[in-house]
Amino acid sequence: QVQLAESGGGLVQPGGSLRLSCAASGNIFSLYTMGWYRQAPGKQRELVAAITRDYMINYEVSVKGRFTISRDNAKNTMYLQMNSLKPEDTAVYYCNACFTTQNYWGQGTQVTVSS
Repeated sequence: QVQLAESGGGLVQPGGSLRLSCAASGNIFSLYTMGWYRQAPGKQRELVAAITRDYMINYEVSVKGRFTISRDNAKNTMYLQMNSLKPEDTAVYYCNACFTTQNYWGQGTQVTVSS
């Protein structure tokens, strides 16, 4: 069983930045594909960015060039640096860990972009 804990959300003005963190329990973090998802009110949860065990990365089109996903296997932690934030980035952001048939979710952290 893996437990995931997100942190770093909050209220930020348009154009601002936030850095989300996802800390994972366990000792096989390096094997997981890690991802950030988000869910806005009334919308389906969507993939924002993902990073594999081999550091292959993909981004949702609307965040390319603004968000950067990274991982530190020594710290069992994944990050999402979010720059040039827009009101449409407002959502609950969830951390996900996936390995073969195992799939885990964090509780989510709220990101609100508003003036």
